[in-house]
Amino acid sequence: MMVERFPSREAIAAHQLQELRKLLQALAASNPFYAPRLRQAGLCGELRDLAEFFCRMPFTRKKEIAADQQAHPPYGTNLTFPLGSYNRFTQTSATSGAPLRWLDTPQSWQWMLDNWKQVLSAAEVTPADSLYFAFSFGPFLGFWTAFEAACQMGCRCLPGGGLSSLARLQAMRDNAVDVLCCTPTYAVHLGRVAVEQQIDLASLAVRKIIVAGEPGGSVPTTREQIETVWPQAAVFDHHGMTEVGPVTYQCPGRPCTLMVIESSYIAEIVDPRGDKAVARGEVGELVLTTLGRVGSPLLRYRTGDLVRENLDIAPREGRYEMALRGGILGRADDMILVRGVNLYPAAVENLMLSLPEVAAYQVEVDTRGPMVELHVRVEPTAAASDEAEFAARVQSQFRAAFNLRVPVTVCPAGVLPRGEMKSQRWVRK
Repeated sequence: MMVERFPSREAIAAHQLQELRKLLQALAASNPFYAPRLRQAGLCGELRDLAEFFCRMPFTRKKEIAADQQAHPPYGTNLTFPLGSYNRFTQTSATSGAPLRWLDTPQSWQWMLDNWKQVLSAAEVTPADSLYFAFSFGPFLGFWTAFEAACQMGCRCLPGGGLSSLARLQAMRDNAVDVLCCTPTYAVHLGRVAVEQQIDLASLAVRKIIVAGEPGGSVPTTREQIETVWPQAAVFDHHGMTEVGPVTYQCPGRPCTLMVIESSYIAEIVDPRGDKAVARGEVGELVLTTLGRVGSPLLRYRTGDLVRENLDIAPREGRYEMALRGGILGRADDMILVRGVNLYPAAVENLMLSLPEVAAYQVEVDTRGPMVELHVRVEPTAAASDEAEFAARVQSQFRAAFNLRVPVTVCPAGVLPRGEMKSQRWVRK
């Protein structure tokens, strides 16, 4: 399935309006969660244009979905069809709050698979490729849809759930795997395990690493770190969410820019602390409307992801879909103000991973006092022989980059968390 291309912004808007009209008609008729909201917003008739939708339709927030599921357990009322129509269950990874449960009909699930096929096509994956999924297939949506989409494309798909990192490396070698799918953090971790076990990664057939689950795939230093330990493989970034499905793919001409699949989503960027759209090119919160997940949709969903639109893509790349410079910059609830400085997790990651002696790090955010304070814990590689000098250098880098004095503690090897799921690099007190 080729990536769907539009010749102009007007063509994108026309397609989205057509799909949105069909979606609203279905929800107004039979979705207990959205039908009263649509009536209250005056959106049960023919929608004139997208501007009317943005003006009339209120945002949907995660806390509203959570409250609905709590009031109507276990799945809430955001179900357009009878319960027997749903055959798929997933839930959010619960990085903030209780997990949300999500049901999908076969049609909605296939819509997500078709979106993933666009991602795989953009990554130049073909039916001749073999893909390895270094991921435990639990209730989190994760790479479930990627796995099934690749299977439908005719690829050979190998699940790596329940195996050790060493066993996964051996499986990739023995099966001549072409494409590795995992989180950015885990790609680096696999590379370091290979070094420890004296496995030459250059001898593996892996030519592409598709990463998701964390912002690192569009952070230059993270990409460089992955491609250093995997010298024969190129990194390809993607992002999605359990609530909305696969949303973006890496721009073929711009490695640190993500393209929104606007044939399937209406995307907006709004003030994280307000309701108005930000000026084009400014940082804001990504808001999404799922056009094809009719069984369990979301209208104007506040994702919590911080993004910045890249305005250079259309004139230079000939792609008119919304482009996100730097990918996902962080979470709105992770963006913090420290002594007058706005700090984004992606900026901290870019700094920390620019230091080759950093094996792992964790940022503790203390909000208990009158001012927000940071404390960075760092695990060094063997190359950092002098811990005091290493800690002082990390502090100096923070001062130079952010004009902040941040305490740094050096931790013993293996203390900080690593894993195949989202890395817990920011901890709040």
